[in-house]
Amino acid sequence: MSQPPQLPGMPEARAKQPEPLVAPHAQRIARAVRDQIELVPQSLEDRVAAEHPARAIWMMLDRLELGAFYTQIRAAVDGPGRPASDPRVLLGLWMLATVEGIGSARRLARLTEEHDAYRWLRGGVPLNYHLLSDFRVAHQAEVDELLTQSIALLLAEELVTLERVAQDGVRVRAAAGASSFRRRVTLERCLDEARQQVERLAAEREAPDTTVSRKQEAARERAAQDRLERVERALEALPALEAIKEQQRKKLSKARQERVKEARVSTTDPEAHVMKRGDGGFRPAFNIQLATDGAGRAILGVEVSQQGSDGGLVAPMEAQVVERTGQHPDEYLIDGGLATRDDITTLAAHAVTVYAPVEPPRTTTSGRTAYDPRPDDSPAVAAWRARMRTDDGKAVYRQRSGIAEWTNAQLRVRHGLQRLTVRGVDRVTSVVLLLAVTHNLLRYLALTA
Repeated sequence: MSQPPQLPGMPEARAKQPEPLVAPHAQRIARAVRDQIELVPQSLEDRVAAEHPARAIWMMLDRLELGAFYTQIRAAVDGPGRPASDPRVLLGLWMLATVEGIGSARRLARLTEEHDAYRWLRGGVPLNYHLLSDFRVAHQAEVDELLTQSIALLLAEELVTLERVAQDGVRVRAAAGASSFRRRVTLERCLDEARQQVERLAAEREAPDTTVSRKQEAARERAAQDRLERVERALEALPALEAIKEQQRKKLSKARQERVKEARVSTTDPEAHVMKRGDGGFRPAFNIQLATDGAGRAILGVEVSQQGSDGGLVAPMEAQVVERTGQHPDEYLIDGGLATRDDITTLAAHAVTVYAPVEPPRTTTSGRTAYDPRPDDSPAVAAWRARMRTDDGKAVYRQRSGIAEWTNAQLRVRHGLQRLTVRGVDRVTSVVLLLAVTHNLLRYLALTA
């Protein structure tokens, strides 16, 4: 309906408001009440379901020998100082965090206060994110032994057979930015600046600034000293990279030698190298190699490498598998990047049958196919070429992706191994070993369910 015309001097017409169905004083609304005191007789034991993974992890830790974690504790009964936090609790917390793809110590510390499952594992043990972060990277030898124990547990139940083992590598993004790589001249200048910063902070300690707390002063000194050490390690790692660059120049013509760039090292993580990733880009990363059993899909070996190529990493990994299990695999499945004739010969000497794709020849003028033996082939390499010519050999190799790549996907997608949050080969190795132990315990629970 159209509105009537508005005459001069008349007030503007207002829209008619609908009448409320119920008077305001008669409306009944349930509003939030947060100051009501509740007495809930419930313990942490009652808050976690019987089938929760936290209970399974705690049960599995009972079956492992953790004595090596306790030998480093100096707090004694009737001695001075506070009691040490139980390493079994810290280990269980990191395992549960690994199951759920959590890699941040700060986030894990918050969960131990907010989430019932993490509070149940913690059980009131005193901890903070510093303690959690240090624990994860300070027990590499102990966690390495746990990996061997988890494999022994699977072997005892015949869940791991070593009839068929597959190896594969995954390049994981390092905790270093692409812009943190510096040449020698820049590194030397950064070293001078870092030393001056350390000396300046040490001089300020004699006449402290009243506006800065002692905690802030200690944090500044610690950060300056850490940067100085990282720059010094970068300069120590530079000669090895310069030698590699020099070898690359010798293989090229004079016109192409100028295209080889100068060696550069990261001041954030001097041990991280720029590698080619799966998407074709080049970023700082670590090459993580894993050996997986074909029957139980358990991890039998872990190796963190700084080299971008996979060549030459098979024989050391197979030796690690033998060290952990006491026996050689019957069959070893690797991809083309890992397969080298020297490694194939080494494994064949231990009666290990290698299945790997054969690269086609670079030229076809000779008429020789990829499966024909070469004059410099060893008998083991010639047998490998003949084996991969057959349909049975190709069928066995096709099972590699379902073994090795499945394990890599579990660690990357399920357990959060997308980007590393620690620096250095030793710390990265500690993190990956913990992932492998957790993976093996989950495989044990799944295969024995």
